[in-house]
Amino acid sequence: MQALDFCKLGLAVIETEAASIQALTQHINQDFARACTLMLACEGRIIVMGMGKSGHIGGKIAATLASTGTPAFFVHPGEASHGDMGMITQKDVVLAISNSGSTPELMTILPLIKRLQVPFITLTGKPGSPLAENATVHIDVSVTQEACPLNLAPTSSTTAALVMGDALAIALLEGRGFTTDDFALAHPGGILGRRLLLRVSDVMISGDRMPTVTSSATVTDSLLEVTAKKLGMTLVLNPNKTLAGIFTDGDLRRAVDKTIDLHQTKITDVMTVDPKTIPENMLAAEALSIMENYKITTLVVVDTKEQPCGVLHMHDIIKAGVV
Repeated sequence: MQALDFCKLGLAVIETEAASIQALTQHINQDFARACTLMLACEGRIIVMGMGKSGHIGGKIAATLASTGTPAFFVHPGEASHGDMGMITQKDVVLAISNSGSTPELMTILPLIKRLQVPFITLTGKPGSPLAENATVHIDVSVTQEACPLNLAPTSSTTAALVMGDALAIALLEGRGFTTDDFALAHPGGILGRRLLLRVSDVMISGDRMPTVTSSATVTDSLLEVTAKKLGMTLVLNPNKTLAGIFTDGDLRRAVDKTIDLHQTKITDVMTVDPKTIPENMLAAEALSIMENYKITTLVVVDTKEQPCGVLHMHDIIKAGVV
C-alpha cells in the first residue's frame, strides 16, 4: 500500500467516527437529563461497568467522573460474579456500558443489581436489548457503522460511549458547581496541579534569607547584602519596617553610570521607589504572569498589612515546576 492509501484510510476512520459523535446530539434528551439527576443525587459512588473495549471506556469514564467531582470507580463485571459485587452498596448508582446490550457478564449480575434496588443506567447501542429494557434509564449510544472496514472492531461505538460519558461528567460538574479550586484538589500532581494549588507563600524567600537593608544604608552596604543573599537585589526598609523601595542589579548599573561614590551615597538616592508588590496568597502562576508582563524577575511579597514578608524570584517559580 502507498502512503496515500494509508492517509485515505485514516481520514475515513475520522470522518466515520465524527459522524457517529454528531449523531449523539439527538440522544441528549430527557433520558440523559434523568441519568444526570440520578447521578447527582447519588449518596454513594457511581459504579461503572463494562466488558472488553467497553470496559476500557468505562475505566476512563469512571476516572473522568471522579476527577470532576463525582465519586466513581470501575468494577469489572467478570470479577463482580466472584466477590466484587460486595463493592456495590445500596447508596450507589450503577452505570453499565454494552454496545450489544446483552453482554453475558453483565446479564449474570443484573438480578443482583436489581435486588440491591440501586439506580441502573445503561449506555447501549441497542435500545431494545435486555440491558436497555431492564435499566432505570437507558441512553442510546448506537452508531450506524463502525470505523473498521469490516464493521466489526469496536471503534465508532466505543468513541460514542466515551463521548457520552464525557457529556455526563461535565453536565454533573456544572450541576455540582465544581470550581477551579475543587479541580486542583483532585489533580495535585503534575504541572496542572501546581499551577492551580501553589501559592506565592509556598515558594517565596522569607525570614533571614530575604535580603533587606535599612533606608540609612549606603550603596556599598546594600551591595554586600545583595552579594550575601545571591538574589541580585535587596529590599530597602524604613525604620518602621515598611517598604521604602528596592535595589537591583539594574539600579547598580545606573548608579555606576552616574559615577557616584558607592561608599558615601545613600541607597535611597539610587533605589527604585514603589516596586511592584503582590499578596502572599496569590497563585504562583499569576505572579509569573505579572513578571512576564512587566519583564521583571523579582516581586516583593506583602502580607495583609502591606508589610514586606518575602521576595519571589522567577527562578523559584520555575524550580517549583509551575511552568
